[in-house]
Amino acid sequence: MTTPLAVSGDHALSNPISRTAARISLALHAFPPLLITVILVVGAIVAAVIVQRGLLRAVPRHVRAHHPAFDAFLNRTRRILFFGLAIVLLSGVVPAAPLTEAARLTALHVLSAAFIVVLGWAAIFAIDVLSEHQVSHHRDNIQADVMARRRATQWQVLRRLSHVVIVMLAFAAALMVFPAVREYGVSLLASAGAAGLVLGFAARPVLSNLIAGIQLAITQPFRVEDAVVINGEWGWIEEITATYVVVRIWNWQRMIVPLAWLLEQPFQNWTRESSELIGTVHWNVDYRVPVEMLRRKLNDIVRTTPLWDGKVVVLQVTHALASTIELRGLISARNSGEAWDLRCYVREKMIEFLQKEYPQALPRQRIEMAGEASPDQGAQAQKDGAFAEAN
Repeated sequence: MTTPLAVSGDHALSNPISRTAARISLALHAFPPLLITVILVVGAIVAAVIVQRGLLRAVPRHVRAHHPAFDAFLNRTRRILFFGLAIVLLSGVVPAAPLTEAARLTALHVLSAAFIVVLGWAAIFAIDVLSEHQVSHHRDNIQADVMARRRATQWQVLRRLSHVVIVMLAFAAALMVFPAVREYGVSLLASAGAAGLVLGFAARPVLSNLIAGIQLAITQPFRVEDAVVINGEWGWIEEITATYVVVRIWNWQRMIVPLAWLLEQPFQNWTRESSELIGTVHWNVDYRVPVEMLRRKLNDIVRTTPLWDGKVVVLQVTHALASTIELRGLISARNSGEAWDLRCYVREKMIEFLQKEYPQALPRQRIEMAGEASPDQGAQAQKDGAFAEAN
């Protein structure tokens, strides 16, 4: 594999960088070859720093001041720009350096591989910037916006998958620069046979997770910031990588779930189509409770808190037990977090109302005491006593 940087000889000396390096090398011909090489390499690196700063300073200050995102983008590209310029300048210096032909070819191959790595780095950076730009518009209300969660999930999964693909391609292309590795790779592919099957079987967990990531990006059974219940744990989808999902549990712990396992197991998604939820509250009360009065009180309670979304409020008698009846309240909220807080608030306020206004309606145990004995029962008791004394 030949790259634009892997050239040498007179053709390489035809470019301006090589011609300048050749003149410097000729002027320093009295110095040792190693010192000349060091001077040329250091000069190329210094030139790369100067050119990099010149390009960054070419952008007007008022443009960077009025566009913070663009300024942050330029600051993040400093290293990529420097390494790219350094590799290009070094590739022009190497042909003019007093090196042996073998050392010169090795240096050019290394620079070519490094240039491929920098191109992969730049591609990953471009994808990261694009994905952040697509997701940044809905950071504030992502839980309430289904389309925002869908977009964030797609870009997060595609970003992770693209990272894996770019790293693999860049690594393979960099290795193919070196003839020895390229020939070994060709011979390995020619005799892959059973080795390929073994490698594929060994990489099956990784490949299955990658395929599951692609399936997730297309079907989207869950999205970023969806409220889910997985293995009895309730939390939110915090991050989706190429191989696993990070779930932020309600107590702030993180649960790591492999993608392939998750797509094969049933789980609950509370916010797939909408973040709105209906919460339930139960009370066990005495039969003497005025249900209609409690129904009015429930309406008054939910109207005093912003946690209620103003849609659903219902109170029903769901069970009639031996000593109590069960009341169930249905109340709606904008998301799972507010639904939990609303349930707790309604439960507390209703108990407080019952304690103050209807204490007799609270659950209680009834014990029926036996009264005075009837005349027949007394006569029978006397007969039983006399019979016991006679015996």
